[in-house]
Amino acid sequence: MTSKRTIPARRFIKPSFNYLIEKKRDGQEFTQEEIRYIVDSTLDGDMPQHQLAALLMAIYFANMSAQETAILTEEMMLSGEVIDLSHIAKPKIDKYSTGGVGDKTSLVLVPLAMAAGVVVPMMCGVEHDFIISPLDKMAAFPGFNSQLSIEDFTKQLARIGGAIVQQDEKLAPADAKFYALRKDTGTIPSLPLITGSVLSKKLAEGAEGLVIDVKWGNGSFIKDLEQAKQLARSMTRVGRSMKRRCVALVTDMNQPLGDTVGTALEVKEAIALLKGEGPDDLKELVLKLGMEIVRLAGVAGSTLSAKQTVQRHLTDGTALQKFKDLIKAQGGDTSYVDHPDKFPAAKHVRKLPAPKRGYVHTINAAFIAQGVSILSSNHDKKSKIDHAAGVSEIKKVGTQVKQGEPLMMIHYNDEAKLEQALECFKTAYRLAPKRPTPPPLVVERVA
Repeated sequence: MTSKRTIPARRFIKPSFNYLIEKKRDGQEFTQEEIRYIVDSTLDGDMPQHQLAALLMAIYFANMSAQETAILTEEMMLSGEVIDLSHIAKPKIDKYSTGGVGDKTSLVLVPLAMAAGVVVPMMCGVEHDFIISPLDKMAAFPGFNSQLSIEDFTKQLARIGGAIVQQDEKLAPADAKFYALRKDTGTIPSLPLITGSVLSKKLAEGAEGLVIDVKWGNGSFIKDLEQAKQLARSMTRVGRSMKRRCVALVTDMNQPLGDTVGTALEVKEAIALLKGEGPDDLKELVLKLGMEIVRLAGVAGSTLSAKQTVQRHLTDGTALQKFKDLIKAQGGDTSYVDHPDKFPAAKHVRKLPAPKRGYVHTINAAFIAQGVSILSSNHDKKSKIDHAAGVSEIKKVGTQVKQGEPLMMIHYNDEAKLEQALECFKTAYRLAPKRPTPPPLVVERVA
């Protein structure tokens, strides 16, 4: 079911690591053999950490060409096992998000795509600071198992058409070594390294195509819109060069997505959307990403057909049933889908009052995420996350509020953590006397 690269014998004089560092520092391009040597040396531990750190920093400042990035992506993908899903006849499309506050779209899109006849092989890796991963959210279902072997993962895809599991360490192991050092060297934002990291793992899952949600703004690690557009172009270009169908949407993350942030609260919001309800911005993004998935898979030809397909599965209960199928297949309790009130509720709920009358002018989503992270940290207990903690009824940019009216509702269990979290929530909001123009949710489509 899996394959691994075998390195053919070839004449290649191994350069010194100093030479490679200086070559990239001076803005020169690596050859395919040099990139393969860098990946192999990283994987084998031959390159000392201080020199690998210097190399990553040189790449960060001097960048990589599209060809170098494509070669790096393929070499990292082939550094471990590559899952073969060719025995599954249905189209295999995955979805990836760079991570955003309140982004629960994966919980809706996976079963939605499954209902449309698309196989979704979703493996989730390490998220950025304060971002609640899809795995953390699915853990709110008692018994849910996110750690499947590659064999069980493949069998589940063939049986029900989808899975949401933890990234298997056998896939793209070279990237894991790069990523650990990137975190310590401040090189996470490097566009070629992001591209290589994401695509090497996603394509090793066996996906034939990928829909990417590149988020930009204060709630994303990508703060600059132009950088987000460049990343979208880099990912789609490299995806195409590796013979994979690829499309990216650049979306706004200058305020939380949806009305809630926090595991159980977000899961309940996702369930509401699967029942045809839910907040407008979340509906809009699910609709647009869902349309891209079904079009990329070839199950819907035109834009109108794709829209109708997505809307039908969201309202006729088929996507909701697929969500139950996925939860059941991975050992979770599906009764929570039919009865969301079974999710744990916080002991305390209080409002964050507006300090004055006005319009919500800006929201720093990262501060809201930090506040929720403080409230939900549960390090002294069996579960690392307090699933009941979070915020709901978030007032969005452009909303008019009166003094004292709630900007959000805060759900918490631990009084000792409230004051620190409140400082984050208060800092997140800025009110103004004039109504601002809310930014568009989808800024650009790159295909």
